Amino acid sequence: MSTRYQDITSSLQSDSKVWLVTGCAGFIGSNLLEALLHFGQTVVGLDNFSTGHQYNLDEVKRVVTPEQWAKFTFHEGDIRDLETCKKVTTGVDYVLHQAALGSVPRSIHDPITTNNVNVDGFLHMLVAARDAEVKSFVYAASSSTYGDNEALPKVEDLIGRPLSPYAVTKYVNELYADVFARAYGFGSVGLRYFNVFGKRQDPNGAYAAVIPKWIAAMIKGEDVTINGDGETSRDFCFIENVVQANILAALAQPEGVNQVYNVAYNARTSLNELFEYLAKSLANNGIVYDKQPVYAEFRAGDVRHSQADISKAQRLLGYDPLHDIVEGLEVSMPWYTQFLR
Repeated sequence: MSTRYQDITSSLQSDSKVWLVTGCAGFIGSNLLEALLHFGQTVVGLDNFSTGHQYNLDEVKRVVTPEQWAKFTFHEGDIRDLETCKKVTTGVDYVLHQAALGSVPRSIHDPITTNNVNVDGFLHMLVAARDAEVKSFVYAASSSTYGDNEALPKVEDLIGRPLSPYAVTKYVNELYADVFARAYGFGSVGLRYFNVFGKRQDPNGAYAAVIPKWIAAMIKGEDVTINGDGETSRDFCFIENVVQANILAALAQPEGVNQVYNVAYNARTSLNELFEYLAKSLANNGIVYDKQPVYAEFRAGDVRHSQADISKAQRLLGYDPLHDIVEGLEVSMPWYTQFLR
């Protein structure tokens, strides 16, 4: 029996539409670009390379056919510019809005820029997409919206107070999306990502995510630093699950629109467990790491535990995550080891 995702991706092969992926040179955006091109879709991409990279686009070009790549049009630009947003949404059927400044620590260090990109830029994209009368608007929300609500698993309707400027901006996105639905009849879908990992995730810089950062350190034989006692836990979500959620959300039935969904696997992995998983996966790829982690202070703005209830996405979108953290690492570790050596 086929899943809804299998049915949708099969139908896409014979029904090419125009998709806009903002942040297309980033980690999640480039994976969405690759998948859509593989499915025979026409894709418009927007990125300003503040956190995305040209080499991500170059890699997508290498793994798709020349005919598929010919269906991609790239625009270098910034979502903080309304005219740019209007230009790239013209003639588009579906918007997958991934462009944002991520990272809790970055937002604590520079809340103004985080707000400018994530709030002003988001509003520009909403206005442009509304005016272009796109068929659907899917945007990257965040599990950080749950804030200080300690209940597990996280259920979409129960959130706490934000713990960082970044969390504030992502909650404001949801509020704006809701207002646009009620004030203008413009539908959208928000996807609250939980700790996404996979190929093309940048290990460099002060705000790198934990998995690529640790893998890079392990490959180089450097110390791995764990903030806190290592029992902090996260619901790590493999990138292919996120790609699936975006495409399902873009083509959701009417009852699935104007909703916010958790996108995760519905499992908890402690940082201590993650360290062991990474060491084992690296060993399976011929790299032995024999050091113990170094423990440091807890990081400001972090929540202690996170795990998602994904039943709403399963029920209304047909979301069916296929990779847990161990399986996701098995699939992506060859890429990490090749890229990070």
